[in-house]
Amino acid sequence: MVDGCLSIPQAAVPSQLEQLRQVIVACRRCPRLTAWREQVARQKVRRFSAETYWGRPVTGFGDPQAQVLIVGLAPAAHGGNRTGRLFTGDRSGDWLFRSLYRAGFTNQPTSVHADDGLVLTNCYISAIVRCAPPGNRPSQEEAAACLPFLVQEMRLLPQIRLIVALGGFAFEHTLKALRQQGVSIPKPKPKFAHGARYDLSNQMTLFGTYHPSQQNTLTGKLTEAMLDAVFSRVRKQLAETR
Repeated sequence: MVDGCLSIPQAAVPSQLEQLRQVIVACRRCPRLTAWREQVARQKVRRFSAETYWGRPVTGFGDPQAQVLIVGLAPAAHGGNRTGRLFTGDRSGDWLFRSLYRAGFTNQPTSVHADDGLVLTNCYISAIVRCAPPGNRPSQEEAAACLPFLVQEMRLLPQIRLIVALGGFAFEHTLKALRQQGVSIPKPKPKFAHGARYDLSNQMTLFGTYHPSQQNTLTGKLTEAMLDAVFSRVRKQLAETR
């Protein structure tokens, strides 16, 4: 293991991703996050009191040959931390998967639980931090400890060319992960903004969008039309590069 990631040869991508997932799920590097995710899984909330929470780090998922990578902040306490799949069983996921469905990246507009039949096409979803953080706010140190997992995922997803970062935190740390992948980051450094697009080296393009959290969707800072517009641009660029 190097920097918290498993060193894996570059053949047989699906099996390598599965090995990496096993390493992620077993991680206990961050005491605060470990304690919080497990406390939430024990105490639950009333509406999910009959359910068994996942209560462990949550891995990325999707098409291993994807050209599009979506990077979020972290699992939601009663979403991914409960269901074991990112953006699954929470309001942010409701918005995200409706938009992805309209853009043709999923077979259904909902993501309710890990065995609901959801299939991603040409799309992979990951996160900067793999454990639900208190207040949805991981520390910079926790993000740094977890970032090697994203770097390794990028290495095991050889077709990725377009990355959509959900929110400023994900945008900043995705740039760090790309730099570790050997992607040249221009100066001045790209700045996060909703709808931002940056063409980087290695045929890589980075998009920014507001995170579909309730803080943004309930206030109107992010609308469904705004989110759809970003994924429409992603879909258009895919068509132009084929």
